[in-house]
Amino acid sequence: MRRRFLLAALAAGVLHTASFAPFDAWWLQLMALAWLAHLSWGASPRRAAAIGGMFGLGWMVSGLWWLHISMHQYGHLPWLLAAAAVLLLAAFLAGYYALALALASWLRGRGGPWHALTWASCWLLAELARATLFSGFPWIASGYAHTSGLLQPWAPWVGVYGITALAAAAAAAFAALSRQHWQPAAVVMGLLLVGQLLPQDFTRSSGSLRVSLLQPNVPQDQKFDRERIAANMELLARQIEAARGQLVVTPESVVPLPLSYLPREYLERLMRAAQRRPVLLGVFLGDEQKGYVNSLLALAPGAKTPYAYGKRHLLPFGEFIPPGFHWFVSAMRIPMDDQARGDHQHPFSVAGQRLRPLICYEDLFGEDFVDSVQDSESAATVLINVSNLAWFGTLMVQDQHLQFSQMRALEFQRPFIRATNTGATAVLDHKGKVVARLPAARTALLEASVEGRSGSTPYARWLARLGLWPLGVLAAVCLLAAWLRRRAS
Repeated sequence: MRRRFLLAALAAGVLHTASFAPFDAWWLQLMALAWLAHLSWGASPRRAAAIGGMFGLGWMVSGLWWLHISMHQYGHLPWLLAAAAVLLLAAFLAGYYALALALASWLRGRGGPWHALTWASCWLLAELARATLFSGFPWIASGYAHTSGLLQPWAPWVGVYGITALAAAAAAAFAALSRQHWQPAAVVMGLLLVGQLLPQDFTRSSGSLRVSLLQPNVPQDQKFDRERIAANMELLARQIEAARGQLVVTPESVVPLPLSYLPREYLERLMRAAQRRPVLLGVFLGDEQKGYVNSLLALAPGAKTPYAYGKRHLLPFGEFIPPGFHWFVSAMRIPMDDQARGDHQHPFSVAGQRLRPLICYEDLFGEDFVDSVQDSESAATVLINVSNLAWFGTLMVQDQHLQFSQMRALEFQRPFIRATNTGATAVLDHKGKVVARLPAARTALLEASVEGRSGSTPYARWLARLGLWPLGVLAAVCLLAAWLRRRAS
């Protein structure tokens, strides 16, 4: 029986992955979490931990398998070693959910209808811990599955982790129904109804901007190849010269070497192309002494002080090396593998719009840049993400990252534009709808118009003042109440 429960939890974790993009089946998440809550409801803490760990393992392996491509195909690690690395990462992340379900089981006491609230609170704390500890890695956090569906209207009010809590509460309430506890289900149904009635319009138009988004489609194994760099740079220059928008945006590190290494003639060619309209160029700035920074540099006509945005939230292993792991990163021979953190600047202004750059997975951390979208004269009206996902192939990872941008658009009601090397290059409106997108793995230029927005959502206002603490405190209060009930029972 124990083995069957663990296999069922593993299968539920895989099913949970299917709730995210590209499948976009938000209701599958509620089913998977409800089944998980059912399996763990009456289990001992040790057994609940095993069930939660197996669920997390199935979820993380099926949702992050594409990391194997970067380590094996491009990092040249042996196939089995790369697979073991993915498995170890998945097991580590699954540990958050093992601990969460063990805690929920320990606090259960005699059970009862409000164990559903305890269960959901533990799940929320696990997701918050994964998002913040050890620099955070909230990829495919639960709430991201709800960029559509019944819980979507809550996005501008409580954000992705508030939706995470609501989804967990709904799932646990469904599990409680199997034990004839109807009270949690009634509360959740009420919250779902309230969500459909909540006001949704908090921002206003600030005008439109025509953008040209470059997708060079340079294979990762050719990006840093010295014999290919000249041809790739020629392609880049031609795409920039062909662009017709009021702003040209290139992908992350589209220039795969420090700016100081560029031939003077080439840089002058780019500056001539930028005389017609600004170009945001993905390049490395800095030097060997201070370190190189993954940056977006604005090439703009008449600019006295060049605008540059440097990436601040670095990716572990890919952009900074955690202590004790230099041997592992060295084995993969990742170029520019230990970078310096950049500096924050005000949004970049062009044609009456203010643009807030984000590089790669920085858009997973809305709490890091929420100050940029507060209602003020300097607030960003458009969000930009530049990425290079060529490290990870084209299956799942591009759609997952696009879904994260959709959630940010919903939370802050800002349009989102994405320029990437191989995809997903796209334009999202302030409701998270994809209004234009290039096919993956194709060399192309996306010409589109984006409507800027000004104003602040309720979520943006309280997140800017308090961070994610209100959600953590709410969960802690629920667990304290469960502990007091347990002592009294």
